[in-house]
Amino acid sequence: MILVIGGAGYIGSHVVKELLNKHEVIVLDNLSTGHRWAIDERASFVEGDLGNVEDLKSLFSTYSVEAVMHFAASSLVGESVINPMKYYMNNVSSTLTLLNTMLEFGIKKFIFSSTAATYGIPKVDMITEETVTNPINPYGQSKLMVEHILSDLGVAQDFKFIVLRYFNAAGAYKSGEIGEEHDPETHLIPIILQHLLGQRDNISVFGSDYETNDGTCIRDYIHVTDLANAHNLALEALLDGTKDTATYNLGNGLGYSVKEVIDMCEKVTNKKANVLMSERRAGDPARLVASSDKIYNDLGWKTEYSLEDIISTAWNWHQKRIMRKL
Repeated sequence: MILVIGGAGYIGSHVVKELLNKHEVIVLDNLSTGHRWAIDERASFVEGDLGNVEDLKSLFSTYSVEAVMHFAASSLVGESVINPMKYYMNNVSSTLTLLNTMLEFGIKKFIFSSTAATYGIPKVDMITEETVTNPINPYGQSKLMVEHILSDLGVAQDFKFIVLRYFNAAGAYKSGEIGEEHDPETHLIPIILQHLLGQRDNISVFGSDYETNDGTCIRDYIHVTDLANAHNLALEALLDGTKDTATYNLGNGLGYSVKEVIDMCEKVTNKKANVLMSERRAGDPARLVASSDKIYNDLGWKTEYSLEDIISTAWNWHQKRIMRKL
């Protein structure tokens, strides 16, 4: 059985759906940001917290868990700057509690959902796993701290783990059953689509004078199902012994500018956006794009969804979500 912590969240719920094609799955989630409706009914569900030792001991005593996948981090960059203790408590301290309890029960296979924020503002056009990590906010710092802890455990406890650093997850499950729903919403594509659905008066573009083709920032967008498939390939590599430890970037290797994303949203929806140009935000690099060559060479993973696919599935999800709420 595979334990997915944070399996009621955006990325975790998509991973669960794909995992269930091959494994029994149990989801642990405190539902602070996740949604009960996002959990596939085929999975077992325990409402609890990864920082609560009793919740973990009860779960590990009840279920025979072979490996753990961790998606339960706090993940808002701005909030992490304002409230760093929340991020160090949840992302580091609670993860330590989880890892310690796993070791107590002899569970030594772990998939860790990390982030491109570990790189900070890299001075390269294409980020690889060898790019220097230099996080500029507590969120990225907290994720990197866990990566260091895992490295030490790998040596001291023969702990098997794979770290997946990814960039901008986007899109929704192809059936429209589950998708992205945050409160507050901070991600570009859902913000644009909410605007085009009449839920926002306009959208703001922060900076139009970057050294890019159209002056707007370039980011690496990856479909959430592509992400899920990468996590599941990584899990299988741990389970069958193909990999003991590894760190992989998950990106499309291309990157799209803010303007290109807006244009594609307008094309998919056949609606025109009201765009306000604003000043640059502090700390926003012109370009963040990742190479996924390493995971392709090791595990055969590559992205299947284009930017148009990403936005089309997200648009389908947002429209269906509105209808369900009426």
